[in-house]
Amino acid sequence: GVLSVSIKENFEKIKERMSLAAKKSGRSFSDVTLVAVTKKASTEAILEAQQCGIQVFGENRVQDAQAKIPSIIGAQWHMIGHLQSNKVKPCLELFQVVQSVDSVRLAEKIQAELLPENRFLPVFLEVNVSGEEQKHGFIPEDIYSAVDKIKGFSQLEVKGVMGIAPNTSDAELRRAAFKKLKGIFTVLKSMKDEHFEMKHLSMGMSDDFEIAIEEGSNMIRIGQALFGAKSK
Repeated sequence: GVLSVSIKENFEKIKERMSLAAKKSGRSFSDVTLVAVTKKASTEAILEAQQCGIQVFGENRVQDAQAKIPSIIGAQWHMIGHLQSNKVKPCLELFQVVQSVDSVRLAEKIQAELLPENRFLPVFLEVNVSGEEQKHGFIPEDIYSAVDKIKGFSQLEVKGVMGIAPNTSDAELRRAAFKKLKGIFTVLKSMKDEHFEMKHLSMGMSDDFEIAIEEGSNMIRIGQALFGAKSK
């Protein structure tokens, strides 16, 4: 239908923009993973995105994921929203990666859930680089002591960091937040350990992914620019 053209067209435009931004930071399009954020997308829209070759999807809420994920085959799902303790069990039944580990308590809860099954889960640490109180994530100053504790959780494979730029139209403030997260990522990258290997720097969304890629992001989370504002 008409819709499939638009998701495909949107994806082509995003790919061009990703390529240009990656070039600016001395990389190529294939160095950056696009996570399609399905918050407002219908199952049909997700299937169409899959047909475009998108393989990684992100969802913000466990309830929404429960409605969508079972009918999508062969995709990798990342939990990218705030995860409440009481939703850990259903979350782990649906998602292959949790990008939003934002406290030692949550890490502990995930560890406790995984241990009996001897299952390993790739996780990212969410860092609050925007400084906004309503945003979740580790305070940048606390990340290193948190990492010391999280390294002790045998079932968590810490693979990256994730962050959200401040909600502002000032591109330079966003850029500063991305620079800060890149700095933390670089320090953590040097702290390799058995279950701890920084690979993914997840930053950049529909309205700022180019700046994020220019600042070193290798994973962007795109909803609106791909699916459009109202694809319910």
